Amino acid sequence: MANHVTGSGTAWVTVTGNSAEVKVEVSGLLDGAPHAQHIHIDALGQCPSAPQQHNGQASINVADGAPFYGAIGTSLTNAGDTSPAAGLAVTEFPSTGSYTYTRTIDLDPNVTANLQKGTAVLVVHGVDYNNNGTYDAVLGASELDPTLPAEATDPALCGAFTAMQMSGVPSGAADTGGGSTATTGHGAEIGVGVAALLAVGGAAVIAHRRRRSVQD
Repeated sequence: MANHVTGSGTAWVTVTGNSAEVKVEVSGLLDGAPHAQHIHIDALGQCPSAPQQHNGQASINVADGAPFYGAIGTSLTNAGDTSPAAGLAVTEFPSTGSYTYTRTIDLDPNVTANLQKGTAVLVVHGVDYNNNGTYDAVLGASELDPTLPAEATDPALCGAFTAMQMSGVPSGAADTGGGSTATTGHGAEIGVGVAALLAVGGAAVIAHRRRRSVQD
């Protein structure tokens, strides 16, 4: 893949009013390094797939992805602020290559609206482009913060949320059915360059599909 990522993951958001239970499961990313993760909004609800040239290398950075997945709507931090202002709070994000993240947060109404209309996208950042076990300057400096290497902020995994019928954030395998009028679920499988991996069939929605790896 463009950013040399072979990880995969799945995410669910269950919304009641503007309160959201969030669960993200990720595997196969760089271990021992922070992975910023956000719900992006207000664009096409898609993931980028065409690499551009950065520091002489073909890759996808945040600016390349923005026209597709939009700006940060929610920062999925471990604690504290979840607003866009916490988008680069690197010490507040998961820092292992495989992790399960769960948190109940308040969503901005606009994020909830994007989930409902299918334009919300989960992006997990942080790539090891040259496979040397650390974030370095192989892709140059981040366009978001020149004190950070681009590897630290470039998108690693991406997936669009699709509405699904469910009664809560799954523990283990996701459940289908049992949804109430007050609670709506949204799920995404996440992989670089792969969008809308959850499919809607008629009135019923598949709550979870098997995670797929994204290979070079």
